[in-house]
Amino acid sequence: MKAAILRDSQMVVEEVPDPTPGPGQVLVEPIACGICGSDLHTVNHVHDIVAAASDIETSGFADDLDPDRDVFMGHELSCRVLAVGEGVEGIAEGQEFAAQPFVNTPAGFRVIGYHNELPAGYCDQLLLSPQALVSIPNGLDPRIAALTEPMAVGLRAVKDSQIEPGRVALVAGAGPVGLAIIAALSTMGIEAIVASDFSLSRRELAQQMGAGRVIDPATHSLIDAWREIGDGTTPPVYFDAVGVPGMIDALMQEAPERSQILVAGMCIPPDTFRPFIGVYKSLNLQFTLGWSQSDFLTSLSNLAEGRIDGSALITGEVGLDGVPQAFADLSQPDTHVKILVRPDL
Repeated sequence: MKAAILRDSQMVVEEVPDPTPGPGQVLVEPIACGICGSDLHTVNHVHDIVAAASDIETSGFADDLDPDRDVFMGHELSCRVLAVGEGVEGIAEGQEFAAQPFVNTPAGFRVIGYHNELPAGYCDQLLLSPQALVSIPNGLDPRIAALTEPMAVGLRAVKDSQIEPGRVALVAGAGPVGLAIIAALSTMGIEAIVASDFSLSRRELAQQMGAGRVIDPATHSLIDAWREIGDGTTPPVYFDAVGVPGMIDALMQEAPERSQILVAGMCIPPDTFRPFIGVYKSLNLQFTLGWSQSDFLTSLSNLAEGRIDGSALITGEVGLDGVPQAFADLSQPDTHVKILVRPDL
């Protein structure tokens, strides 16, 4: 089968062996798989990621990923069942699902998308656990269902912040993570949402997702927006969805006393900030990652019921041969937000 894989800091397309479902596994073909911001970071920083994972002894991640070997990627997907392994019940060939990226193997539970051996979403076929498959409700387009995972990441960030109605949400960055956070804030009843991004097209999308006000950081600051729409006393909740060195320190410097800063952007290189600023202002600095089963189900429902317009986020679709160029295109934020990989194209 064909697969787009990471090799020597570049995406390349190769023929690889077809996977075969073992006991308790399901063989699927991706209908669509989104290119994630973390995937873009991985291309340039895979050695740093593995080193950091090794330093904190994350369960199995560093063991499953040798940065000097080919890496299978792609974890935001919807899929169609091709075959089932021994012992799998209630799932039939041809059924379509939103997919969570995990599979049980003889070596134990494994997350797909950053692995040397297990094919993932940028392939013609891959293996998943039956428990990873969630039925697509309400006639939702399976392409849109592939957005469930990134929407769940945004929902988890908002839930972790414990923001309440009446507080102002200031979202720095309107890329895929920032837009997912804005959408989640809107669905959870937060009305005062300000989004900041250099890209005009992304600011327009932020408004579609629910931001009441958007600003260009080249000319306006989030703190000025808070002063204009807030009550002047209740501190805001910042969401850092940028993920570049220097952003945390910049937000800490800008934030009013007792503000909350929740970091959702994946900054891979080492960064620095000045703790004195946080101490002096009594800031709450928090980090978030991933999603829960509940977040996934809620996000799929939000897409299916139209509470989130997923179609607005899709700015391109490519086949497997187009993956290398898609990664290059996504480095230009004015051109794309979310490109779907569709092996059938």
